[in-house]
Amino acid sequence: MGDSERFVIVGAGLAGAKGAEALRRQGFDGRIALVGDEPHRPYERPPLSKGYLAGGMAFEAAHVHDEGWYAENRVDLQLGVPVQRIDRSLRQVELADGTRLDYDKLLLATGAHPRSLPVPGIDAEGVLHLRRVEDSDRIKRTLAEVERLVVVGAGWIGLEVTAAARTAGVAVTVVETTELPLLRVLGPEVARVFADVHRQHGVEFRFGTAVDEVRTARGRVTGVRLTDGTEVGADAVLVAVGVVPEVTLAEQAGLRVQNGVLVDATLRTPDPNIVAAGDVANAFNPLLGKQIRVEHWANALNQPTTAAAAMLGRDVAYSELPYFFTDQYDPGAGGIGMEFLGHVEPGGYDQVVFRGDVEAREFIAFWLDGGRVLAGMNVNVWDVQEQLGTLITSGTTVDTAALADPDTPLNDLIAR
Repeated sequence: MGDSERFVIVGAGLAGAKGAEALRRQGFDGRIALVGDEPHRPYERPPLSKGYLAGGMAFEAAHVHDEGWYAENRVDLQLGVPVQRIDRSLRQVELADGTRLDYDKLLLATGAHPRSLPVPGIDAEGVLHLRRVEDSDRIKRTLAEVERLVVVGAGWIGLEVTAAARTAGVAVTVVETTELPLLRVLGPEVARVFADVHRQHGVEFRFGTAVDEVRTARGRVTGVRLTDGTEVGADAVLVAVGVVPEVTLAEQAGLRVQNGVLVDATLRTPDPNIVAAGDVANAFNPLLGKQIRVEHWANALNQPTTAAAAMLGRDVAYSELPYFFTDQYDPGAGGIGMEFLGHVEPGGYDQVVFRGDVEAREFIAFWLDGGRVLAGMNVNVWDVQEQLGTLITSGTTVDTAALADPDTPLNDLIAR
């Protein structure tokens, strides 16, 4: 790899910034262009629904690198200009302002965008989404002004914003099509814990229904009408019904797209000059033996190391277990600080084992299939991720009584 080569990274979020960092760390001395459509230098998104939204951290702390890092590392940071198309035959990307950038290798880190609701009133003043810092700022201002909020969707973003809203004194009603929050992710055994946490903080749930219409007066939100015929009054509505991988550029370029950009374990697409990482990448995971697209922070943080190595022609594979975390309310006052490691498909387990005190919300939950641990979630219990990872990847058939016993070290279970 010579210093005349040019690598282009499309998407200036966490994955894109970490891709540039990994290229330099792995010895690439050529030109790097990092292109993003936001005006801000790369930043991490978890604080937008956690510390930054709650007012406990400044936006500056969310930036991936210091302001001078890009110039010091000869990364050409081009912000506020979306990429319009990829020309694979010429190996060029065309920006919205008409600029064309040649590339020898291309990293797609285009992320995802919030899913909307195709219902009347969705464009009214007071309807909120969360993806960018401006969205978080708008939600923060809204929480300081309103008395009632409807949150549509009881996933991670919906529940984190719900916690911030209740902490700010706003009455919250959460509307969810399933019977429990996070049901598809956690299953009923653990989802009930999150339902209880939020109910104890005054949240009202409307399960088994959906929004049929956002009610408005003079162009502003007054509430929602649900598919069960009931109405809920509100001064604002947060739509948090998931995200859609940003695959427009990949589709236009003729790359394989299926729930994201399809890549192999090396994060390479069928085009040997293009790789993908982060929310947009549907990658084959050797540990799990399947294609999987993960929308969480850890993928955007860690996949770029593999993507960079692939761009440099090295023999690599990304085989990390999926990881995510959440903070909802103050753990010292009945809230939850949680880490989750592993992967469980809906209905893909036959048992959940708890270790610790579920009522006090200091426990570890394990999802098992045939006696093997598929995933673990530690709630207000820390420094167990390494043991959990070893337990999951070992494929050991565990004694469930010992697994539930806090006095049995997790490492001892692997040797049984």
